[in-house]
Amino acid sequence: MNATRPCRIVVTGGAGFVGSNLALLFKRDRPEAEVVAFDNLRRRGSELSLERLRAGGVRFAHGDVRNPEDLEELGVFDLLLECSAEPSVHAGYDGSPAYVINTNLVGTVNCLEAARRHGADMVFLSTSRVYPIDPLRRLPLERAATRLVLPGGAAGPGWSAAGIATGFPMPGSRSIYGATKLASELMIEEYGAMYGLRAVINRCGVLTGPWQMGKVDQGVVVLWAARHLYGGTLSYSGFGGEGLQVRDMLHVADLYDLLRVQVAGMDRFKGRVFNVGGGPEVSVSLAELTALCAERAGRTIPIAASPETRAADIPWYVTDNADVTQATGWRPRRTPGAIMDELFGWLDANRRILEPILL
Repeated sequence: MNATRPCRIVVTGGAGFVGSNLALLFKRDRPEAEVVAFDNLRRRGSELSLERLRAGGVRFAHGDVRNPEDLEELGVFDLLLECSAEPSVHAGYDGSPAYVINTNLVGTVNCLEAARRHGADMVFLSTSRVYPIDPLRRLPLERAATRLVLPGGAAGPGWSAAGIATGFPMPGSRSIYGATKLASELMIEEYGAMYGLRAVINRCGVLTGPWQMGKVDQGVVVLWAARHLYGGTLSYSGFGGEGLQVRDMLHVADLYDLLRVQVAGMDRFKGRVFNVGGGPEVSVSLAELTALCAERAGRTIPIAASPETRAADIPWYVTDNADVTQATGWRPRRTPGAIMDELFGWLDANRRILEPILL
């Protein structure tokens, strides 16, 4: 780090949900640092982050990770938080995969080149969707009252009741989205070996929190809450249309707590790949999420059933955090109830600007 100037942190995807929250939290805790949020503002709702970033002391730079010239204009920086992505696992199924490939893979390579030139560290936000679809579907799941569960004591390579670990078998198709993220991980590994670039990779599960512009294919927790509060339609899609499929939730502020430890200890964590999520304690089925929302909204809404399972759907994913907890001491602190309380408070307080986007 250059001692003659303040530390510079660049957050790609910095006006998106995850990027904007991380940028603001790093600036809050490191006020002497210059934090730059870099974003192309393509996703609807990202423009709402601009005033929040300005008020929090974060500088916004309009640009696109697909264009290396845009990254070059940022100048020298010390840390890159690579949060940019086309985040939909369904991207490319109904048309060209060009945008997701160019953003998620070519964009990462452009970011790596910028970090290499400046000798910067990198934290890369990958995804649980790097794990192949068919092996996840073949887990021996059973029906319980409100969710799918693994039988007691069941376990196999990289999976158990504790969740999915990084040792889960990788052969198989994982979607274009998942493939771009896995390919990016491989490029990061090569840049570390060839150029000494210090980077840590976090394979995140379902992230949520305020200022997420939830849609059916990404940000489902916020979408579910918003539809219960504002109105609109919802559907249990796939696996019989009963809403028994399970995911774990991770609040973005819990993710920040981990990144702060990783950045401070980059010498210890460089080259590591971690699964990062809420874990079994912060997991919910769609049916259970509906109950949490109905309790807070004070009403129930009809949930349609779409039994057909789409190509990229998986029935159960819970993160095994054992490796990241052992390495860093980190574990998520926010419970499903606390997460939903915060989301409903945010949705209610900002209804005027959020309702047109989230309906």
